[in-house]
Amino acid sequence: MFGYAHWYGRLINLIISSIGIFYFYKIVHEYISTKFSLTASILLLCSIWFIFSRKSMPDTFSISILFIGIYYGLSYFRSQKPIHLLFYLLFASIGILCKIPGLFLLGVFVIPIFDSNILLKTKIYFSIASIFVLGCVFFWYFNWVPYLESIEGNQLYFPRSLKEGWIEVMDRIGLTAERFYFSSMQSFIAFLFFVLGLFFIVKTKQKTGLLVLSLLSVVFFLFVLKTGYVFPLHSYYIVPYTPVMAIVIAYGINQLKNNTWKYGLLVLLCIEAIANQQDDFRFKQSEAYKLELESIADNVSQPNDCIAINGGESPQQLYFTHRKGWRLSNEQVLDKEFIDSIIKKGCKCLFLNKHELDTTALNLEFEVVYEDEHYIVYKL
Repeated sequence: MFGYAHWYGRLINLIISSIGIFYFYKIVHEYISTKFSLTASILLLCSIWFIFSRKSMPDTFSISILFIGIYYGLSYFRSQKPIHLLFYLLFASIGILCKIPGLFLLGVFVIPIFDSNILLKTKIYFSIASIFVLGCVFFWYFNWVPYLESIEGNQLYFPRSLKEGWIEVMDRIGLTAERFYFSSMQSFIAFLFFVLGLFFIVKTKQKTGLLVLSLLSVVFFLFVLKTGYVFPLHSYYIVPYTPVMAIVIAYGINQLKNNTWKYGLLVLLCIEAIANQQDDFRFKQSEAYKLELESIADNVSQPNDCIAINGGESPQQLYFTHRKGWRLSNEQVLDKEFIDSIIKKGCKCLFLNKHELDTTALNLEFEVVYEDEHYIVYKL
């Protein structure tokens, strides 16, 4: 409707992710500890959250909306106000529907559900609302999405069995571990305090905290296995677990009695985290040539024409052409039968990125309609 631009997609995410930080603070402040709620919020703000709250991606966006739902869900157990239950139902549903990994965070409700001081009627109403939330989520992801996939035949992500996921994650154990000890908080100092926080949670026998942390960690680990090799290869899959780490780290920092050391290390930690993300402020000039794809496509095809472009699993270049079609591996480009099959399905042009495939050795029997230092385009 408005043409291509990235700023408003980024702005929407930034606004919602900032609201998410506020509700994260309220959850920690009102339901965990007033002593380190601000520290935990600052830590989350400087973590990988900082990068992905500025992108047109749903990761921090979905968790932020889920924070709103969790806050009102917890508030309902205190106030028993129907409006709070409605807000929980609404925001929890939307948050998880935006992206499913945040589902594991609903494990925090194990505390009020098993609290003997809360009325059974309140628990029943909350459970009914939760069944509705989960019903929406399971219908969308396990009924509607497979239906769409059967029609469109294009599924970017393929869930693994637990056994397959275990093998793939173990094959990349170093990169998987890095997602926790660095990618999440973008700070080695933070991970040291995460270990310290875990130590003090056990030492001080914080049974409730340990129960919830263990439950969330186990469920998140199952999610890691279901994603398989995708988890270690993409840093943003750690985003849903980052708030959990931020709380544990804040608890660890709070164990320091000397305020000078406490706040000094917090400032140092934040400086390290932001410094490790400074590359995100710069545009990659080496990738700028891809921005010419739409004008190239306009010169060689009609807006409704389907095209194919080599780029592996990533649909990025296909998006930049502003066309529908196929993203191909280099092997598929060389497979004559496969190319013939997409021609029969209506593919009009084949775009080849010279940076990803040596086109000088190709011998394709198609007319070249465009060529520059980055791309060569064949009329099919």
